[in-house]
Amino acid sequence: MAETTNTPVTILGLGAMGQALAARLLKGGHPTTVWNRTPGKDADLVAAGAVGTASVAEAVQAGGPIIVVLFDHASVHATLDPVVGELSGRQVINLTSTAPDEARELATWAAGHGIDYLDGGIMAVPPMIGQPGASILYSGSRTVYAEHRETLELLAAAEYFGDDAGLASTYDFALLANMYTMFAGFMHGAAMMRSVGVSAGAFAERATAWVTAMAQMLPAYGQIIDGGDYTRPVQSLAFHKAALDAINRATRDAGVTVDFVAPIKNLIDRQVADGHGAQEFARTVEELV
Repeated sequence: MAETTNTPVTILGLGAMGQALAARLLKGGHPTTVWNRTPGKDADLVAAGAVGTASVAEAVQAGGPIIVVLFDHASVHATLDPVVGELSGRQVINLTSTAPDEARELATWAAGHGIDYLDGGIMAVPPMIGQPGASILYSGSRTVYAEHRETLELLAAAEYFGDDAGLASTYDFALLANMYTMFAGFMHGAAMMRSVGVSAGAFAERATAWVTAMAQMLPAYGQIIDGGDYTRPVQSLAFHKAALDAINRATRDAGVTVDFVAPIKNLIDRQVADGHGAQEFARTVEELV
């Protein structure tokens, strides 16, 4: 049964994201208990109505789900292991950035101690929490998700991917890999444009429109990859090799390193050398698995 009242929530970890989540819960009328390893980060939240605690043991005494927003997988264990005896029968929602197998390990650990575990990947930066465009992906306990979906939707658009606790994390990290390589491409381009006196801000305006237009090709690439037929290219790997060769030359001429573009050039060069030059660029995914 979904919640019908403003359920109390405990937040463990008050980095920028933990603070944003706690602030949003308070704004939504949820009694919120907070804890952070380093004292002092709860001052603004306590002033806004949160209950500050000096220890994890004290924090987990509050009712409702426990949301964990810590540094990494090891810090989750370091925080929860000492109080595991007090967590039996409780619900833990882990929003720490943990790799898929780490999320699965935590789910197994939780089940062994009678803890109902839901894992989540936050697709937002702290200022986006509670705003349009923010989303959090979940997998693990269907019960925890269903019972607290209303609260989870208060934080960000929520989507559930099933019982595999590592699936949300896989989506999270795959999307982040997409993001980081996009940002890397922008930084590479900004460095090149600097060599001819164009500001990064001016380049950003043009790059935003270009990347937005190119993103429309992703569904078509997805269909090609899923179908596994790379024999009908719009532009072949050989074509892209020539383009990357020229980009590398232009990059060096601009006094910029090729650190960001070299890996994709190497992948294309290898495919062409192996006789795949006439095939579709999307074949590159096969070099990664």
